[in-house]
Amino acid sequence: MKVQPFHLAIPVYDLEACRKFYGDILGCGEGRSSDHWVDFNFFGHQLVIHYKPKEEIASEHSNPVDGKSVPVPHFGVVLEWNVFEQFSSLLESKNIDFIIAPYIRFEGEVGEQTTMFFKDPCGNALEFKAFRNKDQIFAT
Repeated sequence: MKVQPFHLAIPVYDLEACRKFYGDILGCGEGRSSDHWVDFNFFGHQLVIHYKPKEEIASEHSNPVDGKSVPVPHFGVVLEWNVFEQFSSLLESKNIDFIIAPYIRFEGEVGEQTTMFFKDPCGNALEFKAFRNKDQIFAT
C-alpha cells in the first residue's frame, strides 16, 4: 500500500507562538489559516494547529521507554538517518529545549533507532526518529 499523508489537528493556546515555532523553527510551510487555526506542511503531512484555551488542554503524562520518560501523547515523523542527523543539528543550533536529547535507542538490537523529543510552545510533545534499518520499523 502506498503511504498517504496523514492529517493531524492539535490544540494550542498561543496560535502566534506556535505559528512561528512550526514555520520558523521546524521549517514547515504554511497553508490556509484563519484567526483560530493554521495549516502546515509537516514533512509532507497536514498538521493543523487549532486555538483552544489553555485551561481546556489536558495535563501531561509519560511512560518509561528504554530508561527514559516518554511523553504521552506525542507525534512526529520517521526520517531517513542522514536527514535526522541534519535536522537534529539544526534544532540544536536553534537552542531547542529537548525533553530527550537526540540519542540512539535500542542500540545493537532489532529496531535500533535514533530519536529525540521536544515540545512546541503550548506543550505538545513531538518525537522525530530514524531507524538504522528501515525494514525494522514494525519488527518485534
